[in-house]
Amino acid sequence: MSDLLMDLNVLIKECKNNRPEAQRKLYEQFSGKMFGVCLRYSKDYTEAEDILQDGFIKVFTKISQFDFKGSFEGWVRRIMVNCALERYRKHNLLYSVSEIREYDTKLAYDDVMSEISCKELMSLIQELSPQYKMVFNLYAIEGFSHQEIGEKLGISEGTSKSNLSRARAILQEKVKELYSERKQEVKLIIK
Repeated sequence: MSDLLMDLNVLIKECKNNRPEAQRKLYEQFSGKMFGVCLRYSKDYTEAEDILQDGFIKVFTKISQFDFKGSFEGWVRRIMVNCALERYRKHNLLYSVSEIREYDTKLAYDDVMSEISCKELMSLIQELSPQYKMVFNLYAIEGFSHQEIGEKLGISEGTSKSNLSRARAILQEKVKELYSERKQEVKLIIK
């Protein structure tokens, strides 16, 4: 067993014994990565900080349930995603898109995707409305099925599909706009 894993296991055991110093170290070790997870599901940094705070409160109150089977980081991540889901369900921000076929378009944008950075793409995802961003993240990033998303959010499978379809269409348009702007900038530089 690696020293890092053994150190993490010791840290987890100390957290199970409610040791504040161990909790602080665990928070420091995972808060940066988990903040990124929370940010994907929030409208801004402040909301992401709130989700992170709620998430770590749950981590420390439920850490006794972690049985050292599987990834601890994955366990913490699930808690953060569930905290974000609870926040969205509480605010009832998910609505159905009326007609899925209207938005179910296949755009060829492989050239565009090779030109856009991960940071730019994450920024575009942040611009989505809350309901589209939530479904997009759960499906495309977390890997949940539409049935699972529907169960987690209290919506139908069809609503999940339509929200994802609309989110993709919006992102495709935003990426195309960004790509068009870049092409214009290149033309201006060349002239």
